[in-house]
Amino acid sequence: MDFNEYQRKAMDTDLEGKKEGDDIFYLGFMTKVLGLAGEAGEVTEDVKKILRDKGGKTTDKDREELVLELGDVMWYIAVVADYLGVTMEEVAEKNIEKLVSRKNRGTLSGSGDDR
Repeated sequence: MDFNEYQRKAMDTDLEGKKEGDDIFYLGFMTKVLGLAGEAGEVTEDVKKILRDKGGKTTDKDREELVLELGDVMWYIAVVADYLGVTMEEVAEKNIEKLVSRKNRGTLSGSGDDR
């Protein structure tokens, strides 16, 4: 499955749905942004517990749980991108372009968005 197919299928499961003419900062959009932050937090929390409780050693069950949580993050990214009127493919392409540019300029590490 490619990114855009995933995004189309994800939108089929968005119960609130984007409505024509909605400003992006309406309730449906904002709940997706907050959901994205929450799911990313769940990934972080799971990794913290693996580090704290298991000395960083993962089990197959741990990896399966992380994959499920990453899938939730991906769903929110797909839906937020759709609400913004862009495809997942476009998001992925722009991200790689940015990272390659930073790598070529020797600014891949460091801080700040304009490096």
